Amino acid sequence: MTAAELRRRRAAAQLLAGSAAPGVDSAAAVGQLLAVQAQDLRAARLALRTRGAARSAADVDSALTDDSSLVVSWLLRGTLHLVARDDYVWLHALTAPLGAATSRRRLGQLGVRFEDASPVILRALADEGPLSRAELAERVGAAGIPAEGQVMPHLLALAAAHGDVVLGPVFDGAHCFALARDWLGTPERPPDRNAALAELAQRYLRAHGPATDADLAAWSGLPLGDARAGLAAIAGELTHDGPLLDLAGRPDPPARLLPRLLAAFDPYLVGWRDRTFAVKAEHARRVHPGGGIVRAAAIAGGRVVGTWARRRGRVVIEPFAPVPARIDAALRREAAAVERFEAREPAP
Repeated sequence: MTAAELRRRRAAAQLLAGSAAPGVDSAAAVGQLLAVQAQDLRAARLALRTRGAARSAADVDSALTDDSSLVVSWLLRGTLHLVARDDYVWLHALTAPLGAATSRRRLGQLGVRFEDASPVILRALADEGPLSRAELAERVGAAGIPAEGQVMPHLLALAAAHGDVVLGPVFDGAHCFALARDWLGTPERPPDRNAALAELAQRYLRAHGPATDADLAAWSGLPLGDARAGLAAIAGELTHDGPLLDLAGRPDPPARLLPRLLAAFDPYLVGWRDRTFAVKAEHARRVHPGGGIVRAAAIAGGRVVGTWARRRGRVVIEPFAPVPARIDAALRREAAAVERFEAREPAP
């Protein structure tokens, strides 16, 4: 498989090959992608815009707030991810424990006992409904428990790992925490681990194939053995191209990919262990500078050709090298669409 074909196939799996299919709204797009990194909610919203699954930032907030079809929690790699409500229970059971030990250890270093703070958080959410992190910090501090610095992120991450809280609605621009049982209802019993690993493997390839077992392990944060077990469970559904695996029966990808502006932490930039198919080695540090940062990027033909940022309300694109006029024009149209999207104005 050529590098160009690999980009086309992965872009198609990522809903980046053309206009969104009719009926692909935010929840449906997240279901296809399985999980969208969401420690920056603005970036998660923009990831859905790029895929034609949201006409404005308010569309994504509505899916979080009005019908809870989307929810955010610490899942893959111990990082906040946006997932469809129907996928939360099994993904949580499979991946949430990954970050729990880290948060508990860090709280010990900060001199805070989770057992003291957790009842305060849960009582506040039960009595008052969804609250922002700042509001919960006030409640914890009023109980005489330190709530500064990294205390609250680790308290809330551990409460989420226990299945007690999720990030649900957006009120007045603040993403708020809610009791999981209140926001999502009585949870279904998750499938057994083997079934969950098989589901993870199938869904990962649906959004990322062709890919390798190491890609799945890196993306999920699970051990390589777990990735291989999940893939083995769906072996009858797979095709092979050397080490690359994909689901059988995929339609052919389009011959050409449109230029796009991808958000920071976009799934297309983080979904594989080896990202050189999309980012040339000489440009890698400009997109992945280290420390877990993934910058917003401009792509053409499925390859990153520059980065972009919003400055004084305008999108500014910084190409790595001059691009052809047609690509430059397409990226400028994308920039205008991003500005409209974040102004919460529907696209024309």
